Amino acid sequence: MTEQRQERADAARNRRAVLRAAERLVAEHGGDHVSLDRVAAEAGVGKGTVFRRFGSRTGLLRALLEERSLALREAITDGLPPLGPGAPARERLTAFLDGLCGIAEDNAALLTAHEQACADAKYTEPSYLFWHGHIASLVAQERPDLDADFLAHALLALFDGELVRRTTSPGEPRRFTRSVTELAAALLDAPPAPPVP
Repeated sequence: MTEQRQERADAARNRRAVLRAAERLVAEHGGDHVSLDRVAAEAGVGKGTVFRRFGSRTGLLRALLEERSLALREAITDGLPPLGPGAPARERLTAFLDGLCGIAEDNAALLTAHEQACADAKYTEPSYLFWHGHIASLVAQERPDLDADFLAHALLALFDGELVRRTTSPGEPRRFTRSVTELAAALLDAPPAPPVP
């Protein structure tokens, strides 16, 4: 029993070390420099440890980004309003976009690396599907006349690492967040489209 507990503790410690190492490499050198070999060396573990835990570079980057967004995800499902259930749809959408934009602004390099690694499977990734479903549901509640599925994709398309970097500066650290939430509000306030003849 003690051996099992020790093994689990070692595995958890190794996981943290690997994620921190990947985070440092992305921040210092960009996503192109994140390989399983380099991460293993930086973390002080064997490459097999990284491979067994994450499967691939893509899996490692996905796990790192998911770790960054775990608190937001939990707040959406089980937290207090306005992020959690109980607030009007528009308030929940604004609070969610504010939280997701904050993660993007703090992790632009990781976002870019993740996009490059996961480009082929972007729309089927569990995290993307979760965010998309949440946005689409809120848009549909607030504006049932709009194409909520499309608008959810359109809003998530704004979360591009290069765009985040380009619109974030020391003088305007939350410009990206402000712009995304303003765009969402404008979409929700847009008059209904005339019927197609």
